[in-house]
Amino acid sequence: MSQTKIPILDLKPQYQTIKAEIQAAVNQVLESGQFILGSVVQQFETAAAAYLGVKHAIGVNSGTDALIIGLRALGIGPGDEVITTPFSFFATAESISSVGAKPVFVDIDPHTFNLDPQQILAKVTPQTKAIMPVHLYGNPAAMAQIVEIAAEHNLKLIEDCAQAFGAVYKGDCAGCQQACAETVRQDLMGKRVGTIGQIGAFSFFPTKNLGAYGDGGLIVTHEDAIADLARMLRVHGAKERYRNQMLGYNSRLDALQAAILQVKLRYIDTWNQQRRQVAQAYNQLLTGVAGVIPPTMSDGHVFHQYTIRILNGQRDRVQQALADQGISTMIYYPVPQDRLPIYCDQYPINPNSQALAEQVLSLPIWPELELKTVENIAQVIVENLGIHN
Repeated sequence: MSQTKIPILDLKPQYQTIKAEIQAAVNQVLESGQFILGSVVQQFETAAAAYLGVKHAIGVNSGTDALIIGLRALGIGPGDEVITTPFSFFATAESISSVGAKPVFVDIDPHTFNLDPQQILAKVTPQTKAIMPVHLYGNPAAMAQIVEIAAEHNLKLIEDCAQAFGAVYKGDCAGCQQACAETVRQDLMGKRVGTIGQIGAFSFFPTKNLGAYGDGGLIVTHEDAIADLARMLRVHGAKERYRNQMLGYNSRLDALQAAILQVKLRYIDTWNQQRRQVAQAYNQLLTGVAGVIPPTMSDGHVFHQYTIRILNGQRDRVQQALADQGISTMIYYPVPQDRLPIYCDQYPINPNSQALAEQVLSLPIWPELELKTVENIAQVIVENLGIHN
């Protein structure tokens, strides 16, 4: 085995470039003595709202809480159904179940890994109240079609943007046959994900493109009433202290994380572009390799993960070959949400989601990843799958 260890993600180079700014921001919070919410959190919320192009941004404890509080703020609860993807981290479906609603799983498009809008209508019932698309791996979902369906059936739209801070909808969905209306697509083009539906929910888990040094999340919305309700829900359902109006949560973004995030927000576009460059390098090396399907390079994709498909049952063997060379990889996700023990006896199998769970492999990616390392990783894959077609 090679002695060189290549992690799936290395955050140390990023920290070294912004170390002085981070330490100054943290010291300022420590000197202030104000650690929960407060002016530093408000400053970050204002900066994040301006960056995303949305009226309100509400900092919360985690991306999961952002989804749960977002659903509550939309009035989703017991007896309601929310359409979502089976191919995502459990927090997506968990948030729906946590508010008493039922997740309804619609299969994915194998080209994008995202919710297939062509299959949504068959799952809409009188109980359907919302659609929750996930912008998986940083790739915007087919939002124009999803927006059309939501509008036609009077459904709320909450975007799970946990992996997609900074991603932009460009109307260039992989395999697009322009099934959406041109006017809708043109209206949405150029908008950042999270600002298209009534609510966008973001995660600042340390591994995210915009990551804190602990947990954190963000709810964004254009609507004043939704924002007011979300702010109440994050502090035990109270508008003013000791005047609780509903059951809420203890879900406040702390000032240290907000200060760190505000520093990092200044660099997010640069880092996302560097991730795209790494992804492009991988694609150039892996396109045409027998048994490999690289991801599609859409303009707004921010590549939180660089995920290939390995065909013919060879995924686990290739993963082991990479591990033998000290190269870390991950499988996101080995078990679709609808096949997890909590749900598997309630839903039929979604075939695309199930097939991709047996094919996907996420390779190392971070903004500073060197081309030579990318070449070494690709070489191991090529050597273990054969020559180019």
